Amino acid sequence: MGSWGLSSSQNEGRLDPTYRYETSWILPPRLLFFIRALLSLYAFVTLFFIFGWNGSHGMSEESRHSFSYFTHLTYWGLAFYYAFAASHSCSYWLTGTSFLARWPRALQGAHAMLYSTVVVFPWIVTAVFWALLAPSDGFSSPFSLWSNTSQHALNASYALFEIVFPRTEPPAFLQMVPIVVILGLYLGLAYLTLETEGFYVYEFLDPRTNSTGIVAGYIVGILAAAVVVFLIVRYVIVLRLWLTEKKLGMAGKFRSSGKAKMVVGKSPTAQRQSEVAPTNRPSPGLMS
Repeated sequence: MGSWGLSSSQNEGRLDPTYRYETSWILPPRLLFFIRALLSLYAFVTLFFIFGWNGSHGMSEESRHSFSYFTHLTYWGLAFYYAFAASHSCSYWLTGTSFLARWPRALQGAHAMLYSTVVVFPWIVTAVFWALLAPSDGFSSPFSLWSNTSQHALNASYALFEIVFPRTEPPAFLQMVPIVVILGLYLGLAYLTLETEGFYVYEFLDPRTNSTGIVAGYIVGILAAAVVVFLIVRYVIVLRLWLTEKKLGMAGKFRSSGKAKMVVGKSPTAQRQSEVAPTNRPSPGLMS
């Protein structure tokens, strides 16, 4: 496992030769696909239902403005990540080779970077919303309660699922760079929205209600929180790998001879061989 740059599998010449993004240590590929597809569907239905609700209640401008909010942008990211992740798990389950394995190396790297944002950003969105932005007197309607719960609470469960259940390796430390860069770019979008639309997307960025020092403190604090969350997530994944693969011997469930198999108690080299080129012969390391 490469801590700073490439993972061990990447150093061997391929991004993900053992299908860690497509498989789980406990869920068979078929079930992992269905769960990911269902979560993606829920996220897309939520987004488009909000658009429909706004349009039918004379608030179409709210839908247009939503693309200036970090909450909505990260929720779109969750929806699309889970759609792609589901397609990768499905293609691996059906054919034994995922779409991800057939993609150009640049797109494979982009998927790895998207994974890093999915397991980090939802925690920041949830913490900032409930600490600074949630209405103190409660939500004004059942729709407002549902939409905010979906985007500011359930989003964290999306991140938790991808931390706990797939066989993914921990993100390399260099993945912190795009995390910080994306947050910096969003800050530029927030102030671009002020210039073009005439409003602050978040009140804590408004120097008219907060001093410039407080605004700067919020910005630096959120950037620092992103780094801390990244490190926590990274080592939770390290702990998951140690617990499931080393202590419990649950190296994963894979597609073999048309159905999922669980590899138990194998060395990393033997595990990769069984994942990349499974055979139809019974193996003492395979359990149905």
